[in-house]
Amino acid sequence: MRRGIFCRGFPLSPTSVISESPSRVCGREWRRLSDTSSTDSLLHWHSDSAPEPIGSLQEHYYNLCKEKSKKINPFILHILQGVDEEIEQGLEGITLNVAGNNHLIPVERITGDDFWILSKVLEKNPYINGLDVRYNRLRDVGAYYAAKLLQKQYNLIYLNLMFNDIGPEGGDLIAKALYKNVTLKYLRMTGNKIENEGGMSFAAMLQINSYLEKLDLGDCDLGMQSVIAFATVLTQNQKIKGINLNRPILYGEQEESTVHLSHMLKENHCLVELHMSKHDMRNGGIKQLCGALYLNNSLRYLDVSCNKITRDGMVFLADVLKSNTTLEVIDLSFNRIETAGAKYLSETLTSHNRSLKALSVVSNSIEGEGLVALSQSVKTNLTLSNIYIWGNTFDEATCVAYSELIQMGYLKPDNTDVEPYVVDGHVYLAEVSNGLKRHYYWTPTYGQACIHSANAGFNLVPVGHQQDWGAGRPLVGELADVWICLSTNRQ
Repeated sequence: MRRGIFCRGFPLSPTSVISESPSRVCGREWRRLSDTSSTDSLLHWHSDSAPEPIGSLQEHYYNLCKEKSKKINPFILHILQGVDEEIEQGLEGITLNVAGNNHLIPVERITGDDFWILSKVLEKNPYINGLDVRYNRLRDVGAYYAAKLLQKQYNLIYLNLMFNDIGPEGGDLIAKALYKNVTLKYLRMTGNKIENEGGMSFAAMLQINSYLEKLDLGDCDLGMQSVIAFATVLTQNQKIKGINLNRPILYGEQEESTVHLSHMLKENHCLVELHMSKHDMRNGGIKQLCGALYLNNSLRYLDVSCNKITRDGMVFLADVLKSNTTLEVIDLSFNRIETAGAKYLSETLTSHNRSLKALSVVSNSIEGEGLVALSQSVKTNLTLSNIYIWGNTFDEATCVAYSELIQMGYLKPDNTDVEPYVVDGHVYLAEVSNGLKRHYYWTPTYGQACIHSANAGFNLVPVGHQQDWGAGRPLVGELADVWICLSTNRQ
């Protein structure tokens, strides 16, 4: 039997549903998010008889703005025009992309009032199943309308709200809207400062929601209490496959977050992807984590980048990799494992492990001997297809070793972040924009954004609906001069 956790000072039962009483958010009076008390009444979301949208989206948006006496946002208008064209071509499963960080076309960033009108346009549209509104100005007002949309849009499986100045109250509204939502699979709240209060609301939500598959709460200023709550809830929730808890606000030197998440991994056998970047993890923490990985048989992607792990911690990781056969991607970027730590890993990857596919040791103070040892692992271990080494100390032996790996076909150019070149008979390495998650925060202004080489981690271990790598820029080629920024996925 699952136990309730405390949220905002009150115990929350896994079977209870909080109905928000009228409260003041940003100086406005909001009605209840839902007047429905039973989850059964929302099962019609899965009905095959979805209502067809009346007229074009662009026309609907224009008329609503006039009816509500709201200013027409030209950016939204042109995007909806493009979506109408896609719908006329017979496409379904469209991800509507209205990212506010587009530098190539005029963008009027979306406010909470803009999102109110947009949400009404999208409420009953059967063709759109993804919405990306990253880098806008929704704030808590927009979060309220996003929560309403989650209750009324029966096709939405992907929602990206990253960096929208949403605070604890807005996070609480969205979390409560997900209590009864049975369609959303992937939610990104990255960069919204929902803090410990909002984090507790999302942890409580995971006790009830059994449909969400991936949740990104990186850079949300989560506190230790909410991190512990997530660790507790995930021992019972067997639906979440990927979670990002990067950069919580932690105090103390006890590595409590790592200890609790390690205990969770011993009991959770569903989680596939775990991000623990900037957890102030040291060698004691990685020891705890590795101890859990002996018992875990589901985790495939482990991100412990930007911590304080040194070469001593690699002893524990190298040892667990001898017996662990599920880990496929490990991100050790921006630690300090040095040459000795690289050699520990190399020995295991050369002689024992045959499951790891990608390893990132970017900026780890590794010198030539350690990098050459890792190159030998790539040559011997045919499963290890991706390795990222930029930011370390390259000597001539390192440059020659990786040049030979690429030339002989052991390492594909798209699977590493270096490229060899020759000057005056000497081989050097240049940086290439490849990596495990290069486009996590941003996408390139020109060229393709949805390329596997720049986001190899998410492509080697796909979790949820990874539809957001083309955000924040217009399509290229013939559509480069059109004010439309959307990605489509045929169903």
